[in-house]
Amino acid sequence: MAAARWLGAAAGLGSRFCRVMVKDHNSTPQWCFHRLVQRKQFLPLAVWHNAVRGMFIQTQDTPNPNSLKFIPGKEVLESRTMEFSNPAAAFCSPLARQLFKIEGVKSVFFGPDFITITKESEDLDWNLLKPDIYATIMDFFASGLPVVTDEAPRADTGASEDDDEVVLMIKELLDTRIRPTVQEDGGDVIYKGFEDGIVQLKLQGSCTSCPSSIITLKNGIQNMLQFYIPEVEGVEQVVDDDDDMEKEANST
Repeated sequence: MAAARWLGAAAGLGSRFCRVMVKDHNSTPQWCFHRLVQRKQFLPLAVWHNAVRGMFIQTQDTPNPNSLKFIPGKEVLESRTMEFSNPAAAFCSPLARQLFKIEGVKSVFFGPDFITITKESEDLDWNLLKPDIYATIMDFFASGLPVVTDEAPRADTGASEDDDEVVLMIKELLDTRIRPTVQEDGGDVIYKGFEDGIVQLKLQGSCTSCPSSIITLKNGIQNMLQFYIPEVEGVEQVVDDDDDMEKEANST
């Protein structure tokens, strides 16, 4: 029965994964994402309803105290995610531009059915930010405007003809097992490359500045990738130039 359950869980990950799991069906990988480390099984949802607009907006805490997940009950991005780390990056999103107009908003992240807002500092009270965020989200969806325009860049994280077997397995595992779990916490992890046994990943949304981001990479993502793919020797976080400049500014 145990072997059957392992095989069922491996469906869709390829025959190589199945062979590994049959061989090691009596042991389980010791991996966990930061959402599973020292936190409750279910985070409470707060619901805000505007009777005039007829729209419910739920909020959910994330492992990052500076990030809050807003669930509008409507599709945000159909099957992808996008991060806007500053107002300049929001040129392709009318909604993100409006959210950045709210004082105290540091970054905006769109998931398939949620919006993660990260505030500038812990000193800011969410109770002061929430009303403006609620109103902005509701007014935007009432306007009928697109969340992002046609000029929005697309992250090329899917499988390509140039990918070898190992890279294909890494992307498959990320898309089917890892990214959905991270997105539940209002974030995402994007594949950036694989070189000399090291998987390069970029954390987005609530994971970007989360105190548990190292735990996410090492105890979560790295352990899981290594369990299924022996060629993976480690995982490292990749940051953009804007992120580097921000870290330098905060350290001075």
